[in-house]
Amino acid sequence: MTQAFWRHPLFALVAAFVILGLGMGLRQSFGLFVGPITVDTGVSVATLSLAFAIQNLLWGAMTPFVGALADRYGTQRFLILGSLLYASGLAVMSVADNAFLVYLGNSVLTGLGVATVGFTLVLSAVARIAPEDKRSTWLGIASAGGSMGQFLLVPGAQLIMNDIGWSGAFLVLAALALLIIPLSFSFASSPTESTGTLTQETMGETLNGARRHSGYLLLTAGFFVCGFHVSFITVHLPGYVVSCNLSAQTGANALGIIGLFNVIGTLLAGWLGQRYRMKYLLAGIYFARAASIAIFLAAPKTDLVVFLFAASFGLLWLSTVPLTNGIIGRIFGSRYLATLFGITMFSHQVGAFFGAYIGGQSLALTGDYDLVWWISIGLAVLAGLLNMPISDAPRRQPQAQPA
Repeated sequence: MTQAFWRHPLFALVAAFVILGLGMGLRQSFGLFVGPITVDTGVSVATLSLAFAIQNLLWGAMTPFVGALADRYGTQRFLILGSLLYASGLAVMSVADNAFLVYLGNSVLTGLGVATVGFTLVLSAVARIAPEDKRSTWLGIASAGGSMGQFLLVPGAQLIMNDIGWSGAFLVLAALALLIIPLSFSFASSPTESTGTLTQETMGETLNGARRHSGYLLLTAGFFVCGFHVSFITVHLPGYVVSCNLSAQTGANALGIIGLFNVIGTLLAGWLGQRYRMKYLLAGIYFARAASIAIFLAAPKTDLVVFLFAASFGLLWLSTVPLTNGIIGRIFGSRYLATLFGITMFSHQVGAFFGAYIGGQSLALTGDYDLVWWISIGLAVLAGLLNMPISDAPRRQPQAQPA
């Protein structure tokens, strides 16, 4: 049986890598625009932080619904929709000179766009096409795309902004977001075409089982902390670096280094997840985050120290994603994975809301970020403890005949 090359599983894996690179890399560059927008338009840091926090919350709130629709109707059409929404949001941000346009472009349009081109839909599609004995590794490879996008696009966005200004840079990023549309053709099949063996459970029965599954609940609670960390550092690390009398380019380079080293961390997490208990790997990642932040706070702030922190935290950055997705797939199977991971992702994005918002409020009220750094350490330890007792054995569920 012939198969169009863009529908081949390996090509789809490459497409997933690039889609996540664009989706995550474009979004991670937003922190670079906070200072220039504030200077040129008078929109406050608190307003921009709240807009980014709302984006995270809306992204999380919509993800379970988008995931459920994609589980039923297929992934491609939602990737196309997400690409158009994402590009529209970035285009609106290019002319945002007041709070309304910031909320429309950053919070609403970009939030909806990221919800439909992010990890939930893409990784769930990868989980369906991946060989079962290589699923964790394939999830790690696809997830690494988000990190590579951050490594390339964040410093690139800073260079573009230096050359043509923040408004023009947003338009370039909007054009890049549209590249997701041709890549989406790798996921044109319906969910049932690529699952092999299908569960006889309905979506409602699966969701009811997840609601009562202690391991799933603990995993979802721990993922809140990942969102808090990622959002706080993405939005506020560039400003924190400048407050330490270092250059804005140092902050941009630090975000790029996080992305580069997370390529390694995510690939390593996917590979290790195929060989060791994923819940223990997750707990170790959260404990290591706490140690990394504590050492960074105690060290003198130089370019080298910032870059070493970025490298260490980069190894831990999104390495939680393939492991979290892998645990859910192991427990419940892949049929409704987008829906279940979407719910877990909502917890992540609630954490992201608080990470972005509390960071901005801390700066406004106290003039620094010290309290939020210490909150981050405490949350990391808590997440590590939550992941240790997770019950990750597959649920026994009735199976249909092979499709």
